[in-house]
Amino acid sequence: QVQLAESGGGLVQAGGSLRLSCVASGRTFTSYTMGWFRQAPGKEREFVATKTWPNGITYYADSVKGRFTVSRDSAWNTAYLQMDSLKAEDTGNYFCAAAEFYGGKRPEDYKYWGQGTQVTVSS
Repeated sequence: QVQLAESGGGLVQAGGSLRLSCVASGRTFTSYTMGWFRQAPGKEREFVATKTWPNGITYYADSVKGRFTVSRDSAWNTAYLQMDSLKAEDTGNYFCAAAEFYGGKRPEDYKYWGQGTQVTVSS
C-alpha cells in the first residue's frame, strides 16, 4: 500500500524558514515524479513545486520561485521542500503527491497524496 507522509509544518514568522519532508513507502519511487501543492482555507489546491522523473528537472509556481527549493534524497523515496523568506500568503496546508513517470502542475496528474502538513506564517 502506497503511503506518503508529510512533516515539518508549523508556525513561523514572516521572513523565516521551514523545511517540509515527505516520506514515501509501499513501493519503489525511482520512476515517480514528486510534487508539492498547498491549499489555503476557502481556496483551491494549488501547485507549488515539483521535481520530475527521470531527469530531476524542477518547476516552481511563480509565487514561490527564488524562495522555495524542492529536492529528493538519492533513493528518491523522500522529497523535501525548503521554504525560505516565508510570507503570510504562504500559509496553508501543504501536500506532497506522487505520479508514476509524468507529473505536471495539475492535481489530477498525481495519483498518490499525503495527508498534508499545516504551515502558518504570521506577519
